[in-house]
This record gives sequence, C-alpha cells and structure tokens, in this order.
Amino acid sequence: MFKYRNIILMALGMLLLTGCDSLKAFMSKDLEDEDFIIGQLYVDEMVTETPVIARPVEKPSSARVSNPLGLSYSEKDNMELYEAINSWLGVPYKYGGTDRNGIDCSAFVGVIYKQVYGITLNRTANDMTRDVTFISKTQLREGDLVFFTNSKGKVSHVGIYLKDGLFAHSSTSNGVSVSRLDNTYWQKHFYKGGRVKK
Repeated sequence: MFKYRNIILMALGMLLLTGCDSLKAFMSKDLEDEDFIIGQLYVDEMVTETPVIARPVEKPSSARVSNPLGLSYSEKDNMELYEAINSWLGVPYKYGGTDRNGIDCSAFVGVIYKQVYGITLNRTANDMTRDVTFISKTQLREGDLVFFTNSKGKVSHVGIYLKDGLFAHSSTSNGVSVSRLDNTYWQKHFYKGGRVKK
C-alpha cells in the first residue's frame, strides 16, 4: 500500500508540474491577448491634429530653461511644471511605455506629477479618476488633469492642463506634445477635469 501511495503521489506531482507549465503557457498567451484588448481601451484613437507644440523649445540643461514651451508666463505659473514637460516633448507614444524610449499617456502624467509635485498617481487613465475631485472645464487651472473617452465612452486618455486652453499629453499619433482642448477631437471626447487630491 505504501509503495502505491508514493507512485500515486509522484504521478500527481508530475501531472501538477506539467499542468502548471501548460497553464502558464495558456495564461501567457491569454495575457498577451488581454494586454492587446486592454490596450485598445486605454489608447486614444489616432487623432488628426497638428499639436501646438511637439518638440522641446530648447534643449533642457542643468540651468533653468529660459522660456519652457515658448509660452508667456506670469509669476504665478509653476515653471518647474513647464520645464519638466518641455524635457519630455517629442518622446514617442508607446502603450505600456514608461521612459524616454516611449511612454503612454498615464505614465507621462504620472512621471510629471511625481517629479513636480511629489505625488504618486494610479497607473492608468481610468484609475487616475480616483485620484481627483472632478471639476468642470471652466474651473481648470494649471496642473489639473484632463480626461477623455474613446469611441466606446470609456475613459481612455489623460493629460495635464496648462493654461489658455492648452494641455500636455502623450497621444498615439504625436507622442508627448501640447494640444488645444478646443481641437475638434479633444472637444468631442472631453470627459471631465480633475483636481488631484492632496
């Protein structure tokens, strides 16, 4: 009896190990498909627009950028925010990307928020809606988040409001750039503004 029990246990162990490998293979394939499906929900559609600013105004250096983004500023403006955004302009879009080789919209917003405000936000655009108090478009001020939906009505894109109807974001079509909220596409897909909870 003892002899058969060991054989049965060994057989079960082998089955579990092979089953685990099969399960892992299935799961990795399934997760690849899931990543693609999720990617389609969170990526904004290809937008035909000419961004207001698509490249750094001047190469960031150790010294402060004299006029980041080439906009006019007042003493109230957060120059650190504009300099941080300027240093990322032109970085291409990459779904799931988190660095200067390619970055998606929520990672870009997260990196800027961590660098400028020391705040860690949720990873996806949809999850970032939990980090904010919603506000109307007329209440937007520098540093607020702007959320957009895709054609299915899901929150799929996020950017950082700057001033004068401009926002910085990483879009599939232009990478990190500055666009206008009144662009036809962004106006149509605008969801809400959000002020990050402190």
